[in-house]
Amino acid sequence: METRVAVLAVIVQEGSSVQALNELLHQYRPYIIGRMGVPYRERGVNIISVALDAPNDVISALSGKLGRLDGITTKTVYAPDAAIRKEAAK
Repeated sequence: METRVAVLAVIVQEGSSVQALNELLHQYRPYIIGRMGVPYRERGVNIISVALDAPNDVISALSGKLGRLDGITTKTVYAPDAAIRKEAAK
């Protein structure tokens, strides 16, 4: 199955959704390359970046599920396929 490399940006504004967010990330852990979270206390949000290597439908499903949680916003950025293939061939 063909996979894509992507970064999922997550903005958390509602602390009560953090447990559900962590449970979803745990469910998708086989596809997660790494993640980084940064609390921005001055604005009352947390910013999370999740790097993925997964089939497109898996990435879309995770993004959609996270985005339906209260107080959570997501955006996905995909790596250009040509750049990934070129690097893998080296």
